Amino acid sequence: MDSNKGLVIYTDGSSRGNPGRGGYGAILHWGSVSKEISQGYRNTTNNRMELMAVLAALALLKRDHLEITIYTDSQYIVNSVEQGWVFGWEKKGFKDKKNPDLWIQFLKFYRKHHIRFVWVKGHANNKWNNRCDELATQAADGGNLLEDTGYAP
Repeated sequence: MDSNKGLVIYTDGSSRGNPGRGGYGAILHWGSVSKEISQGYRNTTNNRMELMAVLAALALLKRDHLEITIYTDSQYIVNSVEQGWVFGWEKKGFKDKKNPDLWIQFLKFYRKHHIRFVWVKGHANNKWNNRCDELATQAADGGNLLEDTGYAP
């Protein structure tokens, strides 16, 4: 991958039950350099894990104003951002919306960078999305599970 095209991130979230044990996986590609990250949680939801994958990847960045393309199989995320829904939710204080803690964090990153989301079909033939799914499910099934402090049933 050519670093002149910016940072490419693949993300996926998983939960065993919804709510239940969950995990996320993400892969960051910058030129010829790649980094994989993942983490599991004791009690969470699938949408929270999808969002946490994006947040964890963006939290690793040391510079602002990057061109970033994020590939995800989460229509929840793609539509919320690319259709502009999240900006309307923000104006209304996220009233009656789920995951406001994560969306507020996301918007801080969004305003520091140039982020574009691309939807990919999950569990299909995209090797990077499939690898993220492996990372997410391994994290959900593994030890060292964290508490999702923002999750409220």
